[in-house]
Parts: sequence; structure tokens; C-alpha cells
Amino acid sequence: MIEAPEAPAYLETLLLVLDLWGVFFFAVSGCLLAARRQFDIIGSVFLAFLAGLGGGVVRDLIIDDGVPNAFANPLYLIPPAVAAALVYFRLITQGRLRRTLLVFDAAGLALFCVTGTRTALSAGIEPIMAILLGVATGVVGGLLRDVVANEVPEIFNRHGLYAVPALLGAGLSSLLWTLDVFNWLTAALVMMAVFAFRLISLRRRWMAPNAARSTEP
Repeated sequence: MIEAPEAPAYLETLLLVLDLWGVFFFAVSGCLLAARRQFDIIGSVFLAFLAGLGGGVVRDLIIDDGVPNAFANPLYLIPPAVAAALVYFRLITQGRLRRTLLVFDAAGLALFCVTGTRTALSAGIEPIMAILLGVATGVVGGLLRDVVANEVPEIFNRHGLYAVPALLGAGLSSLLWTLDVFNWLTAALVMMAVFAFRLISLRRRWMAPNAARSTEP
């Protein structure tokens, strides 16, 4: 591990707020999926917690820096509960062609790949490994959500890039941290870039190369 510089208090607070918003966005995607699959309210709450907190818990367990944030800070329990209530009372509803779910999922991905990378870096993780943990923070919650709901995980969906935008966000966050220019403004710009990249890739149906190169002419 490397010695990480101490971040300003305002940045710590801001990143906590962003992390909670990331939990909320992913939790909403979980509740919308539960509604589409016609799960009951217990299933909705379960998917909300799984999608919202899964990536962060995996990241914190790998870092091994005490109790994961999701269990150490009661604030992390609020966003999934609010998300489940909003979907239950139909204040947030599923859009045409899963559009609402995918937008909330993209927002969660954008926030988590940045805050996850920053959390790893602040714990003293080397920049390259911090990037991997940032990507994991961004994609694991959605992966768990889809697997439990018996859906094809978005990370394996050929019609749109998922891990690539997360890798971009984590890589830029690590670079900005290394250059000592990671702050609320640069973090927000990276998040907006990841969010836009993900949505554009869905609209344009961008695809990553296949696992094996085609031999057809």
C-alpha cells in the first residue's frame, strides 16, 4: 500500500453524499426491476439493498479496512428504503423499454466508479488496483441485482457498454488523484462523462469486441 494524503473535510463530506446518491440510484434500479418482474415488496427491498450496497461492500471487504461502510454507517440504509417506498407508491415508475431503469443504473455506475476508486486510493491502495476496485464498485451491485432477478446482467449485454465507461471513470479518477487535482469539480466532470458515455453507448448500441475474433471474411 501507499501512503495516501489526507483529503479536506469538505471533500470527505461531498464524497459521502455522492456515495449515498449512488446507493439511491442503484437501489431504484433494483426496485424497478423487482416491479417489472412482479416481485413483492420484500423482494423489492432486497434488490434495492443488493444493488445499492453490493459493490461498496465487496470493495470494502477487499480493502480490509474495518467494517464495510454499508454496515458501519446507518446513513447507507436510508437510500434503499426510500427507493423502495418511491417505487411502491409509483412516484418513480418503469419507463418504456426499461429506459428509467437504465438511466438510474447509469447514474449509479457513474457515481460509484469515481467514489469507489477514491475510497480505494484514500485507503492506500496502489492506483492500478484502485482502478479495478473502482470498476468493481460500479458494476458488482448491478451484477448481483440482475443475477438474483434471473436477468442477463447488464455487464454482459451486447447492446451498450457497461464496464468500459466504469473503467474510464475509475482510470480518470486515479489519474486526477495522482496529479493531485482530484476535487469536487473534477470528480463531477468525470461522473458526467461516464454517465453520458453509458447512455450514448446504449442509444448507439456500441459493443465491445467478441471474446474470440471472428474468422469469417
